[in-house]
Amino acid sequence: MAAEFQGRTAVITGGASGVGRCLCELFARQGMNVVMADVEATALDQSAAALREQGLEVTPVQADVTSPESMAALEQASRDAYGNVHILCNNAGVGIKEAQRRMWTLTPNDWDWGFGVNVMGVANGIRAFVPNMLAHGEAGHVVNTSSGNGGLVSLPSTPIYAATKAAVTSISEVLHYQLQMEGAALQAHVLFPGPHVVNTNILSSMRNRPEHLRDDDEPVAYTSMADLVKASGLGNMPLTEPEEVAQTCLDGIAAGQFWILPPSEANDAQLRARSEGILARRNPPLPG
Repeated sequence: MAAEFQGRTAVITGGASGVGRCLCELFARQGMNVVMADVEATALDQSAAALREQGLEVTPVQADVTSPESMAALEQASRDAYGNVHILCNNAGVGIKEAQRRMWTLTPNDWDWGFGVNVMGVANGIRAFVPNMLAHGEAGHVVNTSSGNGGLVSLPSTPIYAATKAAVTSISEVLHYQLQMEGAALQAHVLFPGPHVVNTNILSSMRNRPEHLRDDDEPVAYTSMADLVKASGLGNMPLTEPEEVAQTCLDGIAAGQFWILPPSEANDAQLRARSEGILARRNPPLPG
């Protein structure tokens, strides 16, 4: 597989930690030039340095996906460093502290921050990168990170997160259609990390919430999914490591799959039940 990607350039947002960092490392090990983008400067520099120490080609660029200007600057910096961009992973995402709250108690700042990163971050990435990716005419890929929660079925505990990921799935489908209409060598993909809860630090996203969008938030009790699962008494609940998600993503790109969705009987059953319920016009039951 490495020969297929050798010398190509990939840009990954949210690249300093979690799935993003694993994508950066895996892509670099395929011989790609990697632009690691993240809003968190310290984590960005540390992660890039760690990969460079392994002899991997990684260029860190601080970028705020909520800002069109910042994303335009990232696109320019990527081309300045390596020339044409071939893979864009719109991976940056945040989790709102909403699990114990009803949606009518969530604030405008909560909604603005969640949609600003998870939805507009994808839109800004597409706007900044796709024009030149189309113009250079070489084969390429845009991968948008969605979630089974919202992107496929909605869980009642996370209204903002689920809504943002539903939007990412729809954006990705429309991008897929429009690239086909253009006859482009550029493909769209939507990534669903899994098949289980992914062990990342998304629960500590609040550390990057802008001051102007902050409310009177309590400290976050857990910083990783592993901590949450342990504290919830769900010690036997399986977790998916971010390295596995990165490999699934690379395999999906290589196979030209739009739906980069790891096999899961449980997820398939949920999807089937939802589709059948819609066709039968049944009111959705509470998830069990």
